[in-house]
Formats: sequence, structure tokens, C-alpha cells
Amino acid sequence: MAGTDEESLDDLPPSAKLVFKVLEYNGPLTQKGIVEESMLSARTVRYALERLENIGIVDEDVYFADARQNLYRLDAPQKAEADGGREACCAE
Repeated sequence: MAGTDEESLDDLPPSAKLVFKVLEYNGPLTQKGIVEESMLSARTVRYALERLENIGIVDEDVYFADARQNLYRLDAPQKAEADGGREACCAE
């Protein structure tokens, strides 16, 4: 967001951008799934998810298959912005 004090995806470290892309490509995943897909350390993924949650790009839900874990997914409006709004424009 040019000209504002708010942080955007462009302002985040490369690890957070990679986690965003992993979620964009694979859909909702647990932290363990993100670690496996991204090949980043668990600590790095935790930090990246925290940064993405702080700016409202990622939502955290309960993973019903194993309640000890959380399921991370992209927030719907952010996903639409990331793909250029293609889903909304071509619904004929």
C-alpha cells in the first residue's frame, strides 16, 4: 500500500511471501504441512504466519482431524487481490 503506514505483502520478508505462495497454491494447511511444502524451519514458518496474520492475509482455524494443530488458510479478499480478481470477473 503505497503512501500508507500499513504493512503489506510486499513489505514482508521472503519467508512470509513463500508461506503465502504455498498456501495460495496448496490451499489450507497445518503448520507442519507448510514446513514440509516450503522446506523452511518450523520456527521460520511460525514467524511468517504471525506476520501474515498481523496484516490480515492468513486466517487460523481449528484443524478438526487433530485438535492439537491449527489450519491456516488465506483470507478470501486477500486471495482475490492476489489472483487479480479473476474469480469475481468471470462468473458467467
